Amino acid sequence: MLGALIGAVSFSGSVIAWAKLDGRMDKRYVFPAQQMVNAALMAGALICGVLLVLQPTPAMAVIALFFALALVVGIAMTLPIGGADMPVVISLYNALTGLAVAFEGYVLQNEALIIAGTVVGAAGMLLTQLMAKAMNRSLGNVLFGSFGAAGEAQAISGAQKPIEASDVAAMMAFAERVVIVPGYGMAVAQAQHKVWELTQALQKRGVQVKFAIHPVAGRMPGHMNVLLAEAGVPYDIIADMDDINPEFAITDVALVIGANDVVNPVAKTDPSSPIYGMPILDVEAARNVIVVKRGKGTGFAGIENALFYADNTRMLYGDASDAIAQLIAGMKELDGGGH
Repeated sequence: MLGALIGAVSFSGSVIAWAKLDGRMDKRYVFPAQQMVNAALMAGALICGVLLVLQPTPAMAVIALFFALALVVGIAMTLPIGGADMPVVISLYNALTGLAVAFEGYVLQNEALIIAGTVVGAAGMLLTQLMAKAMNRSLGNVLFGSFGAAGEAQAISGAQKPIEASDVAAMMAFAERVVIVPGYGMAVAQAQHKVWELTQALQKRGVQVKFAIHPVAGRMPGHMNVLLAEAGVPYDIIADMDDINPEFAITDVALVIGANDVVNPVAKTDPSSPIYGMPILDVEAARNVIVVKRGKGTGFAGIENALFYADNTRMLYGDASDAIAQLIAGMKELDGGGH
């Protein structure tokens, strides 16, 4: 019954997570007394489970109610999740599916299922703990607290200032240090190969290029690392958040490609923000910040990014793949001009 309960919660929760990531439903949905409702649903499912264990011949109605409640628990748990909390909940569901497999392996007396499920469950829980730490939260807060809580955000003054790709290309070509911050926008556009091509063009001009990776960048743990490895980016120029943050102050150009919540300064300044307290990449400390973004909409957390309105930030609007291609073309024009 435990295996069935955990598996049902993980399944329905994962379906909601997929719908959110695929843009098929609202990013966040918070309902009144959310934690009490979730607790009541879980209690109902547990009671049904106990009844099924105690009954000599389980009643079909109780079985149906058990699975219905378990599936609703997974849905209700995942609906309020938004922003950078998504990698944490994905890790949690990965761990729970492993535990479900281990329990079913025990019932079936199948050693392979027990071992495989235990390994997946243990690795998933460790990853969940690491992701929670990266979010500056306790595991208990992630498991039992309110994912992605929100309040009245502080007003952001200023305006987003657009820039042309040719100007960005020149700015980067004559810089000494460039830090590239990849995000989900790069993943959606499958632009990692063009980003590596741009990096190589900059390196040929003597520009020092590094990649800054936030622990929860993208929509799953290690998302950006996998994409960059796929494109052939060497590990020695990929830096973790803690290592790269002190270097932003001496960086000439920080190029943010489709990242939003992980570079939002309100995480440090606005206690009412859903991402307040989350460690972020200190991109705003760079001399110049270029943000490649498809439009003026908010990120996955549904909140405005103060970085986009900063005095040293310029916006390069467009699909990440097209924007990077324009930057590469601009670099080639500079090289063709004899510079």
